[in-house]
Order: sequence, then C-alpha cells, then structure tokens
Amino acid sequence: MPKKALRLRVAGIVQGVGFRPHVFRLARRLGLSGYVVNLGGSEVEIWVEGDEKAVNLFPAALRSETPRSAEIEEIVIEEVNPAGFMNFEIRKSGRELTKISMIPPDFGMCDDCKREILDPTSRWYRYPFHSCAWCGPRFTIIRSIPYDRENTSMAAFPLCRRCREEYSDPHNTRRFHIQGISCPECGPQVYLVGSDGSPLRVKDPILEAAKLIDEGFIVAVKGIGGFHLAARASDDRALRELRRRKRRGRKPFAVMALDIETARRVAVVDSQAEQILLSPARPILILPRRDVVSPEVAPGLKTVGVMLAYTPLHYLLLAGTEDRFAVMTSGNESGEPIIKDNEEALEKLRGVADYFLLHNREIVNRVDDSVLRFADGEPVFLRRSRGYAPRWLRAPRGFKRPVVALGAMLNNTGAVGLQEYVVPTQHIGDLENIETLNFLREALYFFIRTYAMSLRDAVIVVDKHPGFLNRVLARELVEEYGAELLEVQHHVAHVGAALLEYKVREGFGIAIDGVGYGDDGAIWGGEVMHLQEGGYSRVGALEYLPMPGGDRSTIYPSRIVIGVLAEKLSVEETLKLVAKLGLDRQLPGGMREASVAVAQSSRSIKCSSVGRFLDAVSALLHVSWERTYEGEPAITLEEFSWGGRLLNYRFERAGSIIHTKDFFFDYVLNGRFNGERAQDVAYTVQFELGRSLAEVALEQGARTVYVTGGAAVNSILLKGMRSVMGKENVLVQRKLPPGDGGVSAGQAYYAQLEGIA
Repeated sequence: MPKKALRLRVAGIVQGVGFRPHVFRLARRLGLSGYVVNLGGSEVEIWVEGDEKAVNLFPAALRSETPRSAEIEEIVIEEVNPAGFMNFEIRKSGRELTKISMIPPDFGMCDDCKREILDPTSRWYRYPFHSCAWCGPRFTIIRSIPYDRENTSMAAFPLCRRCREEYSDPHNTRRFHIQGISCPECGPQVYLVGSDGSPLRVKDPILEAAKLIDEGFIVAVKGIGGFHLAARASDDRALRELRRRKRRGRKPFAVMALDIETARRVAVVDSQAEQILLSPARPILILPRRDVVSPEVAPGLKTVGVMLAYTPLHYLLLAGTEDRFAVMTSGNESGEPIIKDNEEALEKLRGVADYFLLHNREIVNRVDDSVLRFADGEPVFLRRSRGYAPRWLRAPRGFKRPVVALGAMLNNTGAVGLQEYVVPTQHIGDLENIETLNFLREALYFFIRTYAMSLRDAVIVVDKHPGFLNRVLARELVEEYGAELLEVQHHVAHVGAALLEYKVREGFGIAIDGVGYGDDGAIWGGEVMHLQEGGYSRVGALEYLPMPGGDRSTIYPSRIVIGVLAEKLSVEETLKLVAKLGLDRQLPGGMREASVAVAQSSRSIKCSSVGRFLDAVSALLHVSWERTYEGEPAITLEEFSWGGRLLNYRFERAGSIIHTKDFFFDYVLNGRFNGERAQDVAYTVQFELGRSLAEVALEQGARTVYVTGGAAVNSILLKGMRSVMGKENVLVQRKLPPGDGGVSAGQAYYAQLEGIA
C-alpha cells in the first residue's frame, strides 16, 4: 500500500481551544501516524503519514471539522518523506517560532458547562471556575506561549486524579489536553471578605454576595479579566450611591443579565441582538431600555448596555439575586485601568465597595468588557476587548519592518505590526495618568515578547499631537532600541484603520470624530480624506468653529454657540441673544462666563469637528449641554432624534468646505425653523450633515467611502451618507472600533502605506 507523509503548519486560533486533541482524534480516525505539537508562535505543527488516500483526505477534513472555538486562518502544507511513525501522538510543546498565530481570546461559558454547574449530580455542581475546550479564560490567564498549563496562571492548581484522567483520555472531547480544566477538589476557590479585607465565614460566598446585592450593598466581584462593581440595577438609591463613591457622574453603567430571557426584560432584544449577546465573546450590547431598570443606570438616555453572564461565577451570582440582573461596571478608581489583583482591589476600592467576592486565580492580562451598538442596522464596536482581543487583522501585504503603534489619548489601544498582521491590544483607557500608560506598556510588551519581535529595526508610531502622554513611551522605545519614530495625523490613522479592515491600499475616508490635532495646527474632526500608497490628502472638511476657552468648550458646548454668534454680532447683540436662548443658564459661571466666551471667541482655537458641532447643536436645542463623559451631548442628541422627520433644509458649501455656522444663524436669527419640533430639527441637522459629507466625497471622485471616527456610529449621519451613495458604498468598520480604539491599528497600517514598514 503506497505511503505518503505531510507536514502542516497551521495558524489562526489553534492553541488553547482543543485543536490538538481534535487533530489527534481525526488522525486516529483516518488511521494515520505522526504527531501534533504547539510551537512557540501560537501556531501548530502536524505530521501525518500512512495510506496515501487517507493522507490526502486529512487537510480538507481538518478545515471542514474545525473545533467550535478554533479558527484556521492559514495552513502551509509540505510533502515530506515518511519517517516510520507507528502511532499518532500529542507531543510536548516546542519553542520554535515558524509562523505566528493568534492568541485565543476568552470565551463565554458554554451550554454544556452551564448544565454541569446546575446539575446536583455533577462533580462541578455550583463550581464557579468550570470550563472546557469550548469556553473559559484564555488570554487573561496566558503568561507566555505555547499555550500549556505551565505557561498560564492555572499552573498553581495541579490536576487531581479525576481531572488528570479526563485530561489524558483522547475520547473525552471537552477535556482531553485542555489546559484550563479544574474542579472543586483541585481548582481555584472563591471567598467573601468585608471592606477591610476580613473574611466572612459563610457557607456559600456567591449566594451570600447575591443577597448583599439584593439588600442594596455594592459588591466588588473578581471576574475573568478584572473586577466589576456589582449593584442592584433596579435600586435608585444603590446606584446613586455607586455614582457618588465612584465619582461617575452620568456615564452609563452596564447591566449583566442571567440569560437571554432576562435580557429581554431589561432591553428590546431582536434576533440580531440575541445572536450577538449569545456569541462566545459575550459583549455588552447597547439596546433600547425597558423600564424594569432604574433610570440611574443610564441617566438621560433611552438605551442600556446589556451583557449575559459569561462565567459560571457570574451566572451563579445572578441566579441568586431576586432580579436575575445587576449593574456590572468596571472596578477601578476613576480614570485608572480595571483592577485585576485582590490586594489592589482591597486598597483602591475600599470606600467604594462594601464587600469583595474574591478568588485565588491570578489574572495575568487584564481585560475590560467589550461594547457594541448598532449603527444603521450594523453592529459596530465602541470598545474592543474581552472576547475579541487579541485577535489580529491581516494586512493586504506583509510588513518590511516591525511596527509598534501607540494609539490615541482617549479610549487608547496599542498595536503591533509584523509579518502580514496588525495585532491590536485590548482596551487600555484614557491616557491621563501614569497607571494607564503603564498598562499600555504592559500590553504592548506582552506582544513583543510573545512574538519575539526585534525592536532594533522597528518603527514606533505616535499621534501627531505633541501633548499626548504616550509620547513618553515612544521616547523610551526610540532611545532604548534606536527605533525610528513616525508621527501620523489622527484622522489619517482613523481612515487607515478602515482601509486595513477592508484590505485596500487606496481609498476615500470620511473621518467624523471629536478632536484631533490637524496639520495646520487647528483641531480637525470632520474630514474627507484620500489615502494611497505614499501619502494622503485632505479633500474636504467642515468649516472651522470657534472654541472659546479651548477644552472648556468641549465640556460646555454652549460656549461654541456663543463663539459663532460673536463672530457675526456685536458683544451687546450676542449677550442679548444668549440671555434669550438661555445659554447662560447652561454655564456654571452664568452670564459672566458667557461674556468671557464672547471675548475669547476671536482668538480661540478653531475646530472642524463633527462631534463638537453636534454637541453645540445639542446645547442650542436644550437637549444636553454638559459633557460628563466622551460624546455625551452628541449621543443624547441622536437618541432625542429617534422618530424625527426630515425637514427641507440643506447645508451650503464653498467648494468642498461645508458651512455649518449658518445653521446657528438660521435657527436663532432667520426664523428658518420657526414652529418646527426640536426633534425634527435635530434629525435634519444630522441627516443633512451626513449627506453633505458624502456629496463632497462623491465630487472628489469617491465611489466607495470608508466611514470612521467616533461619530461613525451615528445612525442618522450614516443614513444621510447612504442617501447619496447607497448603503453598499458607505462602509463602516466592523472589526475595529471606528472611534479612537481603532487608531493604533490605523497608525500601524499607515506606516506600511507610507512605505516605511
């Protein structure tokens, strides 16, 4: 019988997801000999030999029968001479790095594990750390690759006899060679302590914590990627107290629901939303809110962020509460990264949490919950983290040099570029302190070590803004390794991220954002851009608005309205209108502050930002006039516009510059909107702004546009663009956040477009 042998190198999500056991069973089924082994770049090598027909069947069977959590991205096949293997084996992992592969993200609890923790006859009954080949922690417990138990935080928990037997049984599909398995006898343990760290002697710590939540207490819960602060989502008093202690203003809290039926009580869940909520990533999804939750969950909004319990611990906790749902918000000090260690939690959350539900499994890589919403019917990221990070994106061609991109200041992520991949980090946060900068450094160095990146010939990419804190890290890398520094304009990076996602090397982007440092020293944020090999051009924009007081105008956008009026009217006329419109009542300093804004308007910094324009419209219409979190007035304006109708109004243009100031005069002085509902005015402004941006792009030669930036999630803006170019020609990012969380990936890709990397 003819003998044949193949060596296969498999890249993708192939470590930590039951891939080697699957290969083992497949090879045995086909009667093949050889081996499967994890290699040092998270890739897998397979050697199969035997009957020629069976060997030829193997690659196709491998692709078609991929395990549930695995993803095969590439298989490199080499025909080799048979080596005379007598059987098929799983070999001890090697350190050789041939073809890098994806580090698996964390997977939400599967139905099989859920059944077992709820079955009184199961040895995993009510065990909060149960997982299998299909689910559980991966990225959050990995110290290094290859993904073996000794390279994870599960190394601290040697397998008991029964777990070892299942781990060694090739017929046990869910536990054979699965590194994260454990049971109550050999695995991590959970315990409850008071605010001073003293242990509470209770029979069931999880059930006791559930009762405390029901009683209105705030409980810090150590999860899979960090701490949550849990509170009863139907209790106004508890949530007001959580806001006070956490110094959180009006920024929405997320709600975790026990299951999909409970989620339907909390929010309006259609079939598309259900599919996302039940996906292995288990993200937070922004949906229309029902009245069962307190208004304090999301003050001033009609929506709520909902996720399903994604670990056995969370499931058992919520199952013990009366509501079966609770607020689960990131456990951190204001502005700092999510906390991952018990000692840090007890120190920093003392005074915030009344009790702490802790466990003794170390979190290696801290990871916040991911957040998505629908934008004109399409799911888009607001935050890409747990369940998705550290998945990569494939570039159209390979990198000549390694790249380390440091991202933006707000909603920061980092990214590395190597081989033909861009690998973004998990969500880092706002770079406003040394703690968050250290988190960025920690996340990037994990990739640098994991993928054995040499930084001697690397390119370090930063935003063009001279004041961003991540320039400190850039300077360190340049000085230590002699790497080259590249500055990339903020919105160029946004468009670069969109082009990367759609695997194109030339295209028109509409970057609609908050603020970004422009090439001319002004603040950009409403730009039509053309990117291609070797550079970019800014081919359209919103006209500049004044920002009296600079950053203060981003907090109190009525100052922008005042600045616009002051450019055309006298001081007396402006202040008279300010009083008539009630804009002074939107400012902490009242009319005195309004007078200062008038004086500052002529020499203020200028801004073309869509976000700031919509903030100003929101203030003028008395919808929202103070930004307590990023995007608040614009977000509130979009929700206020739900159900609005389109009025007969268009923005004027001077060539490719869109005149936005005229709206304020049309509304205030010209009586253009007399008698019209504010809801209809708000809808019209957003729709027509989107239409105008698309018209500029079309006139500049675009047939397809890539929409990016924080405002790219605004459904009404997208509808306006698509009224001009058609839905299929207005593409929004789906794999990366259109907001600043995608900037680092765009920076890395633009270094390639520039020809530097």
